[in-house]
Amino acid sequence: MTSTKKSATPALEVSDLRVTFNYPRPAVAGISLRVDRGQILALVGESGSGKTMTARAAIGLLPETATATGSVKVDGIEVLNRPERELTAVRGSRVAMIFQEPQTALNPVQTVGWQLRQALSAHRKISRAQARQRAVELLELVEIPDAQRRVNSYPHQLSGGQKQRVVIALALANDPALLLADEPTTALDVSVQREILDLLSRLRHRTDAGILLITHNLGVVADIADRVVVVQLGEVVERGDVFDIFARPTAAYTKQLLSSVPRLASNDVPSAPERPARTHSAVVEVENLTVVHPGRFGNPSHTALDSVSLTIGPGEVLGVVGESGSGKTTLGRTIAGLISPREGRVVLDGTDLATVRGERLRDLRKSLAFVPQDPSASLDPRFTVAESIREPLEIHRVGSRAEQNSRVAELLDAVHLPTTFATRLPHELSGGQRQRVALARALSTRPKLLIADEPTSALDVSVQARVLELFAELQHEFGFAALFISHDLAVVEQVAENVAVLRAGELVETGPASQVLSNPTEQYTRTLLAAVPYPDPVRQRAGREVASAH
Repeated sequence: MTSTKKSATPALEVSDLRVTFNYPRPAVAGISLRVDRGQILALVGESGSGKTMTARAAIGLLPETATATGSVKVDGIEVLNRPERELTAVRGSRVAMIFQEPQTALNPVQTVGWQLRQALSAHRKISRAQARQRAVELLELVEIPDAQRRVNSYPHQLSGGQKQRVVIALALANDPALLLADEPTTALDVSVQREILDLLSRLRHRTDAGILLITHNLGVVADIADRVVVVQLGEVVERGDVFDIFARPTAAYTKQLLSSVPRLASNDVPSAPERPARTHSAVVEVENLTVVHPGRFGNPSHTALDSVSLTIGPGEVLGVVGESGSGKTTLGRTIAGLISPREGRVVLDGTDLATVRGERLRDLRKSLAFVPQDPSASLDPRFTVAESIREPLEIHRVGSRAEQNSRVAELLDAVHLPTTFATRLPHELSGGQRQRVALARALSTRPKLLIADEPTSALDVSVQARVLELFAELQHEFGFAALFISHDLAVVEQVAENVAVLRAGELVETGPASQVLSNPTEQYTRTLLAAVPYPDPVRQRAGREVASAH
């Protein structure tokens, strides 16, 4: 299982790769890079940089409409523009992909063992008994406990981290020379992400596989990469040793990326400013809130929130953090009146939501608004920007058409979009521009409370930085309170005045962000903070050594 012999042949060698489509700018414009055996090379860039297209060329999965030139060699074998029959033999045996979303990478109706046996039998003749034994060995290699039993498990019986370990085991099934890891931890909670990064770091030594790590997360890069290649608009703008890139970046784009990353407990990015003491009034009061989701198909019911109490004052930004299943989103939806609690109550602007109906409830809901994680999902693709921003005003019958149009123009200016954008459709906007429109739409009715559920998680790091700056600017200008839900503790520190930490539906800690995120009282909060990758390889690896010593 463990490889000790180093191969002189690179796991991946890309020379002057160009990938073009039927539009002027090439998707990949002359990229060259090399991944040695046992090495982790991080390919870093934002959306449209060409990093994923480079990886697809390495596994022979470029779109049919693409034209590719140059050379892409995997373990010494040319794979660019080769027949599908040859590529099928290379995939799995010499190069394999670790997918971003384990939920969609695994077959939900087959056991883990069956899926591993299929991967093994695709490239070799192997008996059922041998395949089962190898499947158990692979699960042990990726450090899944009780592998003999887990080989018979179905994906739904595994945690998110265990599913990702199975995806890695599938990639390793036929001892490939190269692993392509495309955002392998994006879908994982921060503590599970730390476990998977630790595993990848150990596996490259055990298997001698080279790893091409494709990511926009510079904390992940600092954690495990040996070398870094930074790409922008299809071109390499900088390359080098990970320590040199972070300590002495030379390209303006690299410097911009590094400066855009929110950092925990850093003087570089200030926390949310202290605000004057408040009056005793509250925009939202949550009292002993319990939400239970009924079980389906014979499964037991699930307690999503368990006796949660908190208060959000006028103009306050409360950050809510926690892992998947902690109840963050359920809390936001319950405050909005979209979920009915089993026990407890939500008092919005002095009124218990459970006591109002009809027109009064409509008026009350006008005082709150949502900012979604993915603005594409909240913007009707048939509506222009102006129509999307105006729609809440029409629903709540606010103002005449002239007054509504004036409000649209005012909001476009507030989110720093030119008035010419009013006639554009969502597909004509970038991700950051769509999120600005979503913010303008949310603010159209002058809400007292904004519920922002992971509002920047789908954005590139530099776009995220600009949207967070805009959020703070708008919050200062309009004075709304906000429930800011995020798994990114550094983002929360930047925008939130106070923080509430949820775990499995329970409120485990709450207080000022400066206190909770720098000197927490609860072990769970300390564990979350310790798992956050910091965009500095020296500090990050020193922390890893301390953690492993314990």
